[in-house]
Amino acid sequence: MDMLQAVREAGSIASAAKSLKLSYRHVWGELKRWEQALGQPLILWEKGQAARLSEFADKLLWAERQAQARLAPQISALHAELEKTFAVAFDADSHLLTVYASHDDALVQLQQQAAQQALHLDIRFCGSVDAIRALNEGRCTVAGFHAPAQPAAESLIARTYRPLLKTGQHKLIGFAARQQGLMVKAGNPLHIKALADLCRPGVRMVNRSLGTGTRLLLDHWLSENGFKPESIQGYQQEEPSHAAVAAQIASGQADVGLGIASAAQSHGLDFIPLQQEHYWLVCLKSALHTPAMLELTQVLQSKIWQTRLNQVTGYQALPECGHVQSLKKMLPWWP
Repeated sequence: MDMLQAVREAGSIASAAKSLKLSYRHVWGELKRWEQALGQPLILWEKGQAARLSEFADKLLWAERQAQARLAPQISALHAELEKTFAVAFDADSHLLTVYASHDDALVQLQQQAAQQALHLDIRFCGSVDAIRALNEGRCTVAGFHAPAQPAAESLIARTYRPLLKTGQHKLIGFAARQQGLMVKAGNPLHIKALADLCRPGVRMVNRSLGTGTRLLLDHWLSENGFKPESIQGYQQEEPSHAAVAAQIASGQADVGLGIASAAQSHGLDFIPLQQEHYWLVCLKSALHTPAMLELTQVLQSKIWQTRLNQVTGYQALPECGHVQSLKKMLPWWP
């Protein structure tokens, strides 16, 4: 796969070999060996033109990238499980927090930052709604969810989260502001600019799974603007993460999807911002003063972390990052 990607980018076997720090003979031989093994051509040559991938090689490369994107949450969970096991076994002074959270690139960065201070975040990515349910059922200590900063009290978003979050029982911890928007192919060939463009004939969308905050945000926008889901081609086509949605668009399987700017950037897509939202961490009030939670708030409040967060595309540290907030004050969804 690395060789195919290198040939695609470089336009020749010689340049691909140089970028991979391999010999021309080795790369040529490997490509020929794989062509025989797969029974399909991988590289096409035309006189006077650069080498290019065959249609089969293109499909093969994108299938591998799509598999990587779809498996990323599971791989992350496995990594966290292994890290937790070794931390508990070998580091008596370490702290462990189990976190169920909506898929988020900044949380992966936070996991790495916290590990440097002997705080191990066992992150399990799932939908925002599912994350809060896991918290309420005792399956985790912290949940991560996202919502517009000030949704109306009777909006779909407020009506969905309101039964799950209780004043006096839950406590919010500031984390980040991030941009949600439309991810489209580089150059935006279909000239997609707004939500209404999803309903245009010939525009193929890829959606997030039911129970995710991004799917909830889309359904909220559709409801607010009087659009029907069945008017959108691909509304039922679902992917488990922002990265998987971006991979579908980059591979040509879809034209547009809702997601975050960092996912669009990592797959070479254009990004059309639509909404700034807040990503919150929430815990039970009873867990607030445990050693692990206190360590987490210290990491979040540190200048090192907030500087790192501000360097992630589409993210900004909230002024209340790491500070405990009143649920009723920050999310005024209750009468």
